[in-house]
Amino acid sequence: MKQSQLFTKTRREAPADEVSKNAQLLIRAGFVHKEMAGVYDLLPLGLRSFNKVVGIIREEMNSIGGQELHLSALQDPEVWQKTDRWDDKKVDSWFKTSLKQGGELGLGFTHEEPLTALMREHLSSYKDLPAYVYQFQTKFRNETRAKSGLMRTREFVMKDLYSFAKDEKEHQAFYEKAADAYTKIFERVGLGENTYKTFASGGSFSKFSHEFQTVCDAGEDIIYIHKEKNIAINKEVFTDEVKKDLGLSDNFTEAKAIEVGNIFTLGTRFSQALGLTYKNSEGKEVPVFMGSYGIGPARLMATAAELMADEKGLVWPESIAPFRAHLIEINNGNQDVTDDAKELYRELTEAGVEVLWDDRDARAGEKFADADLIGIPLRIVVSEKTLAAGKYECVERQSGTVSHKSIQELIGVLT
Repeated sequence: MKQSQLFTKTRREAPADEVSKNAQLLIRAGFVHKEMAGVYDLLPLGLRSFNKVVGIIREEMNSIGGQELHLSALQDPEVWQKTDRWDDKKVDSWFKTSLKQGGELGLGFTHEEPLTALMREHLSSYKDLPAYVYQFQTKFRNETRAKSGLMRTREFVMKDLYSFAKDEKEHQAFYEKAADAYTKIFERVGLGENTYKTFASGGSFSKFSHEFQTVCDAGEDIIYIHKEKNIAINKEVFTDEVKKDLGLSDNFTEAKAIEVGNIFTLGTRFSQALGLTYKNSEGKEVPVFMGSYGIGPARLMATAAELMADEKGLVWPESIAPFRAHLIEINNGNQDVTDDAKELYRELTEAGVEVLWDDRDARAGEKFADADLIGIPLRIVVSEKTLAAGKYECVERQSGTVSHKSIQELIGVLT
């Protein structure tokens, strides 16, 4: 992509009403636009990074047998009344709307109920189980106070996967696979070293659920990390009894963290309420045993922005950067430099490298500052100096390491 054709512009300052680091940087770099408190638009650069995160999640969900679908956001009250979750006193985060001919609809804040009802048409025998179904769907949550930039919003996309098993044993086997897949996701987006599988309250569903918490000063949660076991316990369940149950010593470190994913055992809470049963091998009707597994791609992107940025701007890992390389043309009116940049762009693109080419009529300092703010992993400079040397100046955004490479060497590194 030519940067001269990118309609978005960088900003030197963030909006005065935006206090979170991730949103400040993403707005300044032209990745997102703030519509209102808790509501953000993804601009072209932001959508590219968001889709990279989605792609990683999708690959890992498919690898454990997930089947993707897309459910409606509009919700029929009837199915939610059966689980007693239409009541605003029970669930205070509903956005509800009225039909012109009368009656209410909801904007889905989660999808256990509608998917469970849907699966009644497809699961009837033990031979149909297990089944694992997921989606990337917009959720709406009427948060009392949206905060922390893209970490806690009123409208967001969630990847929610639901598992349907014959019994708890079969469920537990998949639960562990899902936990491993989540670990791979966080490693692939560059958060693996800072993210811990964390014991949390299972609510009314089970003794424990698991959150995946990324250590960060901007986090809203407090966790206690057991470095030897590489796990953590959320403050809400951090008691001597829990430590004993888990067989852990007192060797914990307290830290602030961002919840980037969670997995729950649902049991038969929804299948019993909504009549999702199957006939076992003996012909007996048995309720399906369920689980739920969630990740917010935008929250994951914002966590990476929050954690990996420096004083100059964003620092994206290769896996979720909007482009792999940022080609900076400094021509000083020299057509030969422009021609060289054009040829380099062509060869890299044909080799399958995603390149943002800064071909704008702007000063070198402005281009370099924008490149640092946008945070693409590798900056490649084409100038009169590099033209004379026969090699391009390459600067790694994360380390600042400078090297000089030919086109063949660049293609070898980038592909």
